[in-house]
Amino acid sequence: MILLYIIGALALVLIVTIWVLYNGLVRAKNIVIEAFSGIDVQLKKRYELIPNLIEAVKGYNAYEAEILEKLVEKRNDAATSNIKDTSINDRSITGALKSFRINVEAYPDLKSNTQFLKLMDNLTTVEDELSMARRYYNGATRDFNTKIEIFPTVMVAKMMGFLPREFYEIEQDAERNVPELNLND
Repeated sequence: MILLYIIGALALVLIVTIWVLYNGLVRAKNIVIEAFSGIDVQLKKRYELIPNLIEAVKGYNAYEAEILEKLVEKRNDAATSNIKDTSINDRSITGALKSFRINVEAYPDLKSNTQFLKLMDNLTTVEDELSMARRYYNGATRDFNTKIEIFPTVMVAKMMGFLPREFYEIEQDAERNVPELNLND
């Protein structure tokens, strides 16, 4: 009879342990999902801001239409639901926005336009918040991936099909390098 109680107690401890570990994994997975949706929210803000920037710039005929068309094209290709495609599209739009900002410097009238300045301030804020959302996602992903790889959670994670998540990262090594600055020009 005592052996039966011991086996029952061990089974109960095992069930409670698996239950607690599983709930922890679900909680960590949901944090990763929520973090990715935070990136989506910031990308949507940027997505909605781009047409306003384009409208503000349209009145300046000398402005390069090619850059605006490229920005609109990148914006229209941005909708996706996985981290890899989102990351690629995000980098593409970020590159186009950098080019946009650099070319704006050649137009003093445009830089003094209050509507344009307000839109650029909003864009800077969105880009800062997007950067924070990316860091938050990567932190949540790190925590989740660590959780599914450590003992004893790894056993429950494998049984329940929890897989590691991808980080939001740079895929081209050239983007990791420090840019060369020539201040002698």
